[in-house]
Amino acid sequence: MFFVLLVRVLIVILFVYLLYRSIQYFLNPKRRLELAHEQKQFYMLDEKKNTRKNFLVTYQGILFEGEKYLGTTSHSFEIVSIIIAIKDSRQLEGLTRDDFAIIEHEVKTHYPHATIQWKSPVKEFLQH
Repeated sequence: MFFVLLVRVLIVILFVYLLYRSIQYFLNPKRRLELAHEQKQFYMLDEKKNTRKNFLVTYQGILFEGEKYLGTTSHSFEIVSIIIAIKDSRQLEGLTRDDFAIIEHEVKTHYPHATIQWKSPVKEFLQH
């Protein structure tokens, strides 16, 4: 009798644990980034409260990394400079200036006081 009750309790605990882990898995921001990357959608993975941690952006299946730099504005400390680099420059084929403008616009919505700079080879492409 006691053994049967113990097995039932363990089954319920296992079920609750599996339910918790599955919810945690589906709400994980890194999984969302990977899913958006595979589906070639826009997604920005950022810990806005952590100014030292870089953010990741995926756009049309291409992964970008942004470095945030803290500085002062007229009223407070804000992110004032962002440098965006591409993880794999071979993936840039087919992107236009409008695509980079879309990425900049989305980053600007999160950090309105920031100036955005691009690393090579995007920097050279946007200058011409």
